[in-house]
Amino acid sequence: MINAMNSELHRTELEDLGVLRFTGPDAVRFLQGQLSSDVTRVATGYATLAGYHNPQGRTIALLRLVALAEGELLALLPRELAAGVAQRLTKYVLRAKVVIAEVSQEWRVSALAPAAELTRGEPAGSDSAPRAAAEPIRLALGEQAARWLELAPRTAASHLDPAAREQWRLLEIRAGIPQVYAATSERFVAQMLNLDALGAIAFDKGCYSGQEVIARAHYRGRVKRRAQRWRSRAPLTLTPGDAGVLPDGRAFEVVHGACLPDGRCEFLAVAPLGPPEGDSRGEAPTVDAEPLDLPYALTP
Repeated sequence: MINAMNSELHRTELEDLGVLRFTGPDAVRFLQGQLSSDVTRVATGYATLAGYHNPQGRTIALLRLVALAEGELLALLPRELAAGVAQRLTKYVLRAKVVIAEVSQEWRVSALAPAAELTRGEPAGSDSAPRAAAEPIRLALGEQAARWLELAPRTAASHLDPAAREQWRLLEIRAGIPQVYAATSERFVAQMLNLDALGAIAFDKGCYSGQEVIARAHYRGRVKRRAQRWRSRAPLTLTPGDAGVLPDGRAFEVVHGACLPDGRCEFLAVAPLGPPEGDSRGEAPTVDAEPLDLPYALTP
């Protein structure tokens, strides 16, 4: 699939992403006991979404796992969370033969998408794009991906184009892909972020942090609040953790949002799937927004 990529790809630097490295003969086994996805199925050439949760099933961070070699994996996550997640995971290493390191300064992370979608990034083959001594690693986001991540050892300073970064965030929102930041860490149970619909939860694997709560919600519970997609009808800026109320009275909390060229905002937010129960308005502002489809189905 990687060889079949459209030659007219644009690249944008994702300088806000950090990188963790896991090395050692027990790296996979250790992560299997910490994350919600099946780490044994992480495949070369793909970036696998996984959740790291607290014992109450609330998501501490979302990681994209990358298999480099046997006993060596990378995890991509917001840089603002990287050091804290590494420190938190290290507490559980105990006798496992695994070393956890925060290596954000060693890797350059870029996004690749067709030029028609990511118009503000550098052309992927441009001489002005940063070069690395080693061949970059390109990772498909899903089996039918039109988007990729590119990892390369850092050999020069990266260039962050805020407009291109906003476009990439918009592509993630339209794909229904959530993200967790410092403002929303431990705010949402896994299913509120649709991790089950995205294949980031393996219900047939052994125990991991938060597994009991997440499994109970899947088999016996009812998930009343889910991440859904909207577009504001007027210029608006929303950031992760912002709260508001929809015109129908449903309260929402922003997962992440992106500004459109006309100033309106497209955003993912956790809100009830059904009508609000009682008055949920409180002091949160009402946001005039239209609902938009996600590329996957949501079930209570």
